[in-house]
Amino acid sequence: MGLKPACRHLAKSPSANNLPVLREGRQEQARPGRGSVNVRNVTAPTRAKLADGRDILFFALPGHLPRPVADRRPLPPRGKQHSELRFDRSTGQWVIIAALRQDRTYKPPPDQCPLCPGPTGLTSEVPARDYDVVVFENRFPSLSGAGGLSPVGDGFASAPGHGRCEVICFSGNHTGSFAALEAPHARLVVEAWRHRTAELLSQPGIEQVFCFENRGEEIGVTLTHPHGQIYGYPYLTPRTATMLHQAREHRIRHGNNLFQDLLAHEVADGSRIIARSDLFTAFVPFAARWPVEVHIYPNRFVPNLIELDSAELDGFTQLYLDVLRRFDSMYSGPLPYISALHQYTDAQPEGYFHVELMSIRRSATALKYLAGSESAMDAFISDVTPESVAERLRDLA
Repeated sequence: MGLKPACRHLAKSPSANNLPVLREGRQEQARPGRGSVNVRNVTAPTRAKLADGRDILFFALPGHLPRPVADRRPLPPRGKQHSELRFDRSTGQWVIIAALRQDRTYKPPPDQCPLCPGPTGLTSEVPARDYDVVVFENRFPSLSGAGGLSPVGDGFASAPGHGRCEVICFSGNHTGSFAALEAPHARLVVEAWRHRTAELLSQPGIEQVFCFENRGEEIGVTLTHPHGQIYGYPYLTPRTATMLHQAREHRIRHGNNLFQDLLAHEVADGSRIIARSDLFTAFVPFAARWPVEVHIYPNRFVPNLIELDSAELDGFTQLYLDVLRRFDSMYSGPLPYISALHQYTDAQPEGYFHVELMSIRRSATALKYLAGSESAMDAFISDVTPESVAERLRDLA
């Protein structure tokens, strides 16, 4: 059976009145329901406010005490204008129109980096002499404000771009990278991901939390300081909806979880396995779409980071660092990549937590551009075999 378009029945909706109705009057793409997550020993941060009222949270290593200073920048108050969601009836998908982001910070010199510590409270998004890991609301968000998805309009359906966009800085070191972090520090980043996942999912109107990192100017990164982002969407994203649809179809046909079966088949085949422990497995998928693509799966079924126990969190951190360090050993310079954490709630029983790492670099001198087939048709063409990429990454241990 071929892939089904996410929420395909929405494409037939001629008006907002025909969009699926949410509980409590909200509306969204079809989904099994947000549900809840089980918060288990999630690290508590130190909280503060930035000059314009945005939240900032400091996560500290044992023995370190965050010491934020007052943010004294003359920032204008946050406007009431939001981005806009527009519904594409031809695909059944929402598009975020975020014109306010046009004025965001773009490739500043290192001495003007807004993510470096700002001990004076006048120069940085992080008003502190130093920090381990910090999370704050994005000053130029794609989504902001509470309220969920409430489309209006007849024919052309739109909605306020409600949701949440956060920045997570992996360390105060401007020239570092996630791969360069010591294991305890990387584990703290994972704890911050867990905390934000749990807290954002508890907020009204947030239906999906997505933690990710864009690394490298080739990917489109405009700030080189090592950081990632966390999005709280007011709807289930198309890729997630498609994967959950495939998983439900697989359950009906085979009686098993799709992702567990994928992992079992990769392990049995073995040719694309990069590294494997008692707790996690890293492999290049059989139908990899990107020149370099690695998936990391827990060896037991778990829906999200919050459900991992302490040993699993340590094991995940170790394998994640291992894969990123292999990435940076492939060529003479750091590998540009995207890291995507796929997490689910108890209302999505087929969802299996996993990480997808992908790079557009296909050789030392060439990049993979998403041209006509990929961009227009979503039909990926790979110039390398997954088996050859896996072999190379195995050899970089």
